Amino acid sequence: MKIIDDITNFIFVEDKPIVCDIIFLPGGSDPAVPEKAAELFRAGYAPLLLPSGGVGIKTGKFGGVKIKRDVYDKDYQTDCEFYSDVLLKNGVPLSAIIPEDKSGYTIQNAFFSRQATDERGIIIKRAIICCKTFHARRCFMLYQFAFPEAEIIVVPSEVYGINRDNWYQQQYGVDRVMGELARCGNQFVGEFKEYLDIETPPKKPL
Repeated sequence: MKIIDDITNFIFVEDKPIVCDIIFLPGGSDPAVPEKAAELFRAGYAPLLLPSGGVGIKTGKFGGVKIKRDVYDKDYQTDCEFYSDVLLKNGVPLSAIIPEDKSGYTIQNAFFSRQATDERGIIIKRAIICCKTFHARRCFMLYQFAFPEAEIIVVPSEVYGINRDNWYQQQYGVDRVMGELARCGNQFVGEFKEYLDIETPPKKPL
């Protein structure tokens, strides 16, 4: 069905990795994402990694390790702390990791990461984003807003059994993908209007 193809091609962004200045990791609790980032680091695709994420905005705490709890078994307090530990346990030295542990959702992941690189005087001309497959489009859009001068490459990891070929065959996949489709529009309306230099009209009095 064409509408399924259109949604799939929009949401599931994936590029081949190329050498970049940094690897960004929007927050999460599945080790597949930082494991992929560590693999790219070991292969020489980037010298720096920036795991981002504090606590969940709804729960006020780290969501808990999804899989491999026997390997990643610390009492993690933030997404960033968890992702950093995964990176360290997969061959990434501490000196290559730039932590950002205050953000609560994706748009903050992107803009707080920008703040972290600016504070260190790091110029980003090209960056890789490692994220969940169904999170790829939103990450690409928001990090592109935060780093408008940079080329953004998306190298995602499959988690929760959801991929571009099967998402519409299961209720959970449909919920996650359609949720992403909605958030791609409603999470950065203000930033998009600002980018286009469109003024928001004042509200009419009741």
